[in-house]
Amino acid sequence: MTDKVFDNNQVSIAGEVVSDFTFSHDVFGEGFYVLEVVVSRLSNSFDMIPVMVSERLIDVKQDYKGKYVEVLGQFRSYNRHEESKNKLVLSVFAREVKMVDELSENVKPNHIFLDGFVCKPPIYRKTPLGREIADVLLAVNRPYGKSDYIPCICWGRNARFAEGFAVGGHVQIWGRIQSREYQKKISETEFEKRIAYEVSVSKLEYLEEY
Repeated sequence: MTDKVFDNNQVSIAGEVVSDFTFSHDVFGEGFYVLEVVVSRLSNSFDMIPVMVSERLIDVKQDYKGKYVEVLGQFRSYNRHEESKNKLVLSVFAREVKMVDELSENVKPNHIFLDGFVCKPPIYRKTPLGREIADVLLAVNRPYGKSDYIPCICWGRNARFAEGFAVGGHVQIWGRIQSREYQKKISETEFEKRIAYEVSVSKLEYLEEY
């Protein structure tokens, strides 16, 4: 990805396709579809990551379930109006897609780099077991005045560092995209399983502006 416009938001994932294509939307006659990809973690668990693909990149009528895919792109967000409020929807927007028989050892299965700006005060907390966590919402600029809003989670000393970030601060983040299941309360007796997506931060830098 040599295009300068996209240097501030770079994603590479590789994993197994576990769904059919689901139509999302079209832009000037170009259809976009979502594909679910399972990406393995080192801990033998996995992340389920939605990938947004143009019908011009791949034949969306084919069944690729059980095959492996390598994707280069960006982590993007949009607001979907749901139950009288907006819900932040996240997916990997594919710029390059390659179906492969097996995953290459030198391909990073889940890597993201973001260069953006803190858009709300970071939330620092500790888990019941004493693990330090900080939630950072990063605004990453896109062309034509648009931005993607990416939730990021920092751990340990990175969490302590991020706690002091000012709103508007310029931050660079390296990490991986992770999925997390949670229960959404629908009524007094009903709960619905949902999946949240965020960036698990392995390295971050706060850039001093001059």
